Amino acid sequence: IFLGMIISLYALYEFITNSPIVWHLLEPERKPDQYLKRGTGTYICPNNLAGFLEMILPLALAYVLAGRFKPTGKVFVGYAAIVMMAGIGISFSRGGWLAAGLSLLFFFVVLFCSRISRLPAFVLVVLLLGGGVFFFKGYQPQHRWRQMFRESGVVDDVRFHLWNPAVQIWQNHYWWGGGPAHFDYRFPSVRPPEVQKRAGYAHNDYLNTLADWGVAGTALVASAWLLLYWGVLRCWKFVRRANDLGNKPSNRAAFVLGSAIGLFALLLHSIVDFNMQIPANAIVAVALMAMLTGHLRFATERFWVSSGWTVRIGLSIVVLIGLVYLGQQGFRRVREQASLDRAERIHTRVQERTRQLADIYAAAEIDLDRSFQVSKEINDAIQEEIETLRRAHAVEPKNFATTYKIGEAFRNLSWAGGDGYQESAREATKWFRLGMGLNPLDAYNYVRHGMCLDWLGEHAEAEPFYRRAAELDPKSFFVTALYGWHFFSAGEYGTAKDWFDKSIRLSGPWLDNVIAHSYTNIIGKKLQEKASLP
Repeated sequence: IFLGMIISLYALYEFITNSPIVWHLLEPERKPDQYLKRGTGTYICPNNLAGFLEMILPLALAYVLAGRFKPTGKVFVGYAAIVMMAGIGISFSRGGWLAAGLSLLFFFVVLFCSRISRLPAFVLVVLLLGGGVFFFKGYQPQHRWRQMFRESGVVDDVRFHLWNPAVQIWQNHYWWGGGPAHFDYRFPSVRPPEVQKRAGYAHNDYLNTLADWGVAGTALVASAWLLLYWGVLRCWKFVRRANDLGNKPSNRAAFVLGSAIGLFALLLHSIVDFNMQIPANAIVAVALMAMLTGHLRFATERFWVSSGWTVRIGLSIVVLIGLVYLGQQGFRRVREQASLDRAERIHTRVQERTRQLADIYAAAEIDLDRSFQVSKEINDAIQEEIETLRRAHAVEPKNFATTYKIGEAFRNLSWAGGDGYQESAREATKWFRLGMGLNPLDAYNYVRHGMCLDWLGEHAEAEPFYRRAAELDPKSFFVTALYGWHFFSAGEYGTAKDWFDKSIRLSGPWLDNVIAHSYTNIIGKKLQEKASLP
């Protein structure tokens, strides 16, 4: 509860100051533009902040209205609850608002059934309604609801375009699913034209579970939740402190009620978001589920188990082995991430320098000798990036994202021209082939491999790789445009134009499709020149 209050206060600071970064004292990470006018707290996505707070808010309210805290403690917890309500409000998460509102409605219905908490609950409902009216009048959050639709009335919220693909992935892998955490990699094969970026998650934890784990895995997850609430119903009458005159305040009952309602809010919010895919929220949810389950000991003695010294030693050994293993894995991850971060900084520097060179060349301010020296500077930086990425690969050789970055670095080195560009292109193909083995669902390894072969003039050998990329991601405007570039490189301008036209249709008017538009204009000029010849 204290943590929820602190994070909410930080979210309020972000909201008031329009802060574009998270954590000023650490290395800042800039939030996406669509989140700049919303409070996110220590999260990047404000919807996940709302998911965390909606789990904790009912627990705080339950301790205030039904707990046995002293007055000073209740004042503090009550203040924390008010701050968390504000945090949910300024997150401008529509799913968070609905989940928190519906769960609190059920929460107060339960409290009204208890004579001792009926009057405080009624007063709090009045205060909440008054605060809600003030918030809606002051900040006009109804604009957030209108953002789901374009002016033409067409649905514009990306999450609604992800649900049908999730169902398709599940139908293609009905019983066992597409694989744990595989939704993002299975998505390109069923991508709708409206979503041209990476999906990440299905924005619906139920469909995401079906897509990843199928019927079997979803049944296991569902059974855990059903058994949890069955246990809550069993222990509810045992955790309340009852006597002849009525119920007394009870911290046990407050915890059971508050955490059960908080988890219920998360279940509601999971219909439209991916809170269970965020470790911070998933860990809190699992912790609350574990502590709720522990209250079954008040309903029955079946779960009271006495452990001897042999059991305690055995469990201690298991925990110790787990700590050693996780520590070793964490150390490897830190080493790998340090190299990846350094390589990313070098890559950013190369991009910035390349843009500077483009401006210099356009202004014709340097001679050819100087330009060669500057190009060598960029090549040296790319070589440094490659060596840094190779160190990361040595630490974790199965990270397909790293192998792709190494292949791209060699491809960029080859694209710069100069001596040895063929060797760089060949080296790039080796890393792209390695990536194909590590992640056969990624179309980019195939299309980049094909580009390297085109660069070497091996157009016939390149075509199967483009074809495979198009099979893996058939409605990607970028993959389609690169397929057109392949035919352009091979001199098949008519076929190239067909692919560029398809890419333009997929990108629509809202995406900047530079490749397709540029090469379509070039093809048009070439065809005009050809037609003008006698």
